[in-house]
Amino acid sequence: MRLHRVAWLVGVVAISACRQRQVEVRTAPASAQQSQVSVQVTNNLTQAVNVYVVASGTDTFLRQVAAKASVTIPVQGFAAGTTVGLKAVTVDGARTYQRQNVVLNGTYVFPLP
Repeated sequence: MRLHRVAWLVGVVAISACRQRQVEVRTAPASAQQSQVSVQVTNNLTQAVNVYVVASGTDTFLRQVAAKASVTIPVQGFAAGTTVGLKAVTVDGARTYQRQNVVLNGTYVFPLP
């Protein structure tokens, strides 16, 4: 009799565990979503460059852009309307290209040179 109860209890637990559960998936409210800002780098040089955002004296690496390439780079961690600098340094470190007082709104075009 006791074995029947244990078997019955195990069966009930197993059936309960296999039941479908309802899940609700939502996106964050529009006010909580961060605005998208990006930099379009058109590298007309014959070598790759490393691209940085400069804010409060700190360089934040965005991405390396190949020679003769154009890439749109999302700028994460900076809110729309923030004023920053942009910097591109050739991979050999010989040349640096900068733009000061760039306001991040939408997509900023940064051609090199």
